[in-house]
Amino acid sequence: MKCITCNGELKKKEVEHKELGVSLGKFPALVCTKCNEVFYDEISAERIQKKSKELGLFGMAKKTKVAMVGNSLAIRIPKEIAKFVDLKKEEIVKLIPKSNKEILIEV
Repeated sequence: MKCITCNGELKKKEVEHKELGVSLGKFPALVCTKCNEVFYDEISAERIQKKSKELGLFGMAKKTKVAMVGNSLAIRIPKEIAKFVDLKKEEIVKLIPKSNKEILIEV
């Protein structure tokens, strides 16, 4: 079988899957020997999604609006995300611009 990304060869392997830095375990997949792209079958994808839901990781990404507070902009962090990263009220965080479309918040 050929990789749809680069046309390399696909080999069956057990691949560790991480979501938000948390290992969900190893799952059967096809891995490209050329570009290392990973392809999970439907059964593995369902098992990954089930484990993600069990650990409370599924759907963690959220949208939020930017607000004005005085002369500054403020971004509200949803409770689930704050709990996941163990963020507390008045804790100091570091904002790092990664590009003109991405900001990293370091706790």
